[in-house]
Amino acid sequence: MKLFVTLLFFIGAAYLTVVFNWTYSDGNRAGYIQKFSTKGWLCKSHEGELAMTAVPGTAPVLWQFTISDDKVAAQLSEVMGKRVILHYKEYRHIPTTCFGDTTYFVDKVDVQD
Repeated sequence: MKLFVTLLFFIGAAYLTVVFNWTYSDGNRAGYIQKFSTKGWLCKSHEGELAMTAVPGTAPVLWQFTISDDKVAAQLSEVMGKRVILHYKEYRHIPTTCFGDTTYFVDKVDVQD
């Protein structure tokens, strides 16, 4: 029984190491911040929506994202209303929503002039 529990622990630890250290994709998205808030009962996370428009006058496409770094969240709050470029990393198969509601984690914010 001890061997089974130990083996299960190491398999779980290896799985979490893979999930949190290798990204499925990374890239940039540009647009205007539509919504930004802190959510969660027990595990707080910063969640937001980016409104992306290709052509002025068309309906924007909304992209939902999560920010886990408080410094990046504070930086994003300061540039609300300006056109921004968000750099993100996508992590797939995270076993809980305690880290965020989306699979897209923003790690850098640039203001587009």
